[in-house]
Amino acid sequence: MSHMRYCRLMAVDREHVLRSAAALLTRKSTATMDEVAKTAGISRATLHRQFAGRDALVRALEALGIAECEAALAAARTDEGPATDAVRRLVAEIEPHAGLLAFLYTENQLFEGEEQNEGWTRIDESVSALFRRGQSSGEFRIDLTPAWLTEALFGLLASAAWAVAEGRVAPKDFTHMTVELLLGGVRRPGEPALPEAPAARKES
Repeated sequence: MSHMRYCRLMAVDREHVLRSAAALLTRKSTATMDEVAKTAGISRATLHRQFAGRDALVRALEALGIAECEAALAAARTDEGPATDAVRRLVAEIEPHAGLLAFLYTENQLFEGEEQNEGWTRIDESVSALFRRGQSSGEFRIDLTPAWLTEALFGLLASAAWAVAEGRVAPKDFTHMTVELLLGGVRRPGEPALPEAPAARKES
């Protein structure tokens, strides 16, 4: 086997392990390294060779989560069209990765101290810019800061992911419920109201 082919194989294996770990940890955040290895179909020793411990695995998952978020931001074209539409696109693009983000959201060590990954800052700045654009265009209220709206968005994404995982929200409703709750609070007074649900029919 050539060195280049071997490196490609190792990269594919590592990505498989990461995605298997992400799928498991989004369902069970307390899963052990043994459980991660079993889910990925490898031995504990093989897992340890790739990730020295849980912290190393979480850091790798963090890098994956940041990459997924940045790809979602690019795909959502957040600088195009009305800001409200851009928010809808962004939530829809992030939805497939919301479970992983919800898991990372609970890993406090990722957001403490000087070792915080600068990718989170880039993501926060991009999302804040979207809310700032909506304020400048008159779509969004200006008494709520872009930084707070960014925190609120990620908090809603995590909450929706947990609700779906626990069966309290249908997966198909993830984007609608997240977007409508956020926009219902962020729209500037005087903006068109969100469509109302059809009124229940009264029995005669």
